[in-house]
Amino acid sequence: MRQDNQLIVLTHLSQLLTFITGFGGLLVPLIIWATQRHNVYAMDEQGKRIVNFQISMFIYSLICIPLILALGLGIVGLLILCLLSFIYPIINAVRASHGETPKYPLSLNFIS
Repeated sequence: MRQDNQLIVLTHLSQLLTFITGFGGLLVPLIIWATQRHNVYAMDEQGKRIVNFQISMFIYSLICIPLILALGLGIVGLLILCLLSFIYPIINAVRASHGETPKYPLSLNFIS
């Protein structure tokens, strides 16, 4: 295994593709993690955290949609999720560049 902090940082930042293209925030990190988890030190652990975070954000977004129609609270929920989805990949990319372990809030553990 090789140490490649740049690829790990790129994997964290690739989540931001959702804001640029509308998709890719889950697909690109999933592909990088699946192809490099056995080759890059710490990619398996951090890739799992990224994919779990992206799946969690998707599920929370789906929960907010009916809340828009029912209570109007879904809009606030979607705005909070949008901020979390933008801020935490950047924070964790910086942490990964320093060799620290990333922490994603509200992340459910789908892949362990």
